[in-house]
Amino acid sequence: MPLRGIRILDLSRLLPGPFASQVLSDFGAEVIKVEDTANGDYLRDSLPLVDNLGTFFWSINRGKKSIKLDLKSPAGQEIFKRMAAKVDVILEGFRPGVMDKLGVGYSVLKDINPGLIYCSLTGYGSSGPYRDRAGHDINYLNYTGISGMTRTTEGKPVILGLQLADIGGGSLWAVIAILLALQARNQTGKGQFCDVSMMDGAFAWTQFALAQWQTREQRPNGGQQEVLKGGYACYQIYETGDGKYVSLGALEGKFWTGFCQKIGRPWYIKDHMVASAQPRIIDELNQMFKTKTREEWVQFFADTDVCFSPLLDYHEAVDNEQLRHRQMLVEVTEGGKPATVMGAPVKLSATPGKTSSVAPAPGQHTVELLRELGYSESEIKELKNGKVVV
Repeated sequence: MPLRGIRILDLSRLLPGPFASQVLSDFGAEVIKVEDTANGDYLRDSLPLVDNLGTFFWSINRGKKSIKLDLKSPAGQEIFKRMAAKVDVILEGFRPGVMDKLGVGYSVLKDINPGLIYCSLTGYGSSGPYRDRAGHDINYLNYTGISGMTRTTEGKPVILGLQLADIGGGSLWAVIAILLALQARNQTGKGQFCDVSMMDGAFAWTQFALAQWQTREQRPNGGQQEVLKGGYACYQIYETGDGKYVSLGALEGKFWTGFCQKIGRPWYIKDHMVASAQPRIIDELNQMFKTKTREEWVQFFADTDVCFSPLLDYHEAVDNEQLRHRQMLVEVTEGGKPATVMGAPVKLSATPGKTSSVAPAPGQHTVELLRELGYSESEIKELKNGKVVV
């Protein structure tokens, strides 16, 4: 596996950090979750539960190890420093400055391990006026203009159905940063600090909006007048006769022409990108699509290449034949019970990823890791009695 031999200490909790380290784990990295001696990762107890373990936690912490460690104690800090000396990557999601206050920030650890790659995954980054602010996905999307570009036909901004900034702006950029830093270390032998901001990462997805803004002539307005935001008939979601929905993505002229010919309305072709004609065409197509059920429309366009698709609810998507064929859903056995987990979206021909099935119990590997660091049985007992480790 491409990341075999890479060892990662992951101090992050909830979604962004653990999602990133799960990706790296699926491709061979050894990931050690460093959890506090109290509740650890909050997702462990987050509903819904299966066998008293939160399914959210399980889904993004499979195949990892866990040590419960009190980083506020000098003994816990010493253990962490010993671990940091022997790993390749540290990933943490605290607010800037927290690790420094504990005495185990990058400025200290880089002297212990010059090859260390230290990735800080935060809401707003390690610098700037928002540096110390709290935030969640909704806040990052609001600050970057993404929420303003995602509105109902009445103009109200909507809350997205997934965590775009957390995962797309945070987790994936953290993975990229770590991989880039690993490659740089291959060339220089030195580690570095990776400063990943979820706000930055989400904003980087707004390339088309920036291109429009750059001209000062057609700035994004967040409304429904633009082609990719529901303002045109060729790129639209339509309700069908059974109360379900279908989508059309006929942006290119050849697709729009094929669509219009298929439905027997060739006079629409010339108005493909005529803004003033769109309300009329959308209204007429709304009425047309209500004359058949979703499945009838799927069959109607089955042999027509016009970027047409049904809108699937999630319970339908998990049974989608393409996703199943691509092994994006993998059946595993967890505690003797069958379960479905997300497959790796990156398909490597020579070194493919592997989906693990078991998430660690809190502190499951504490003793194992302490022994590896050279602690004696009596020292481990003393650390446990002092609640430095659990």
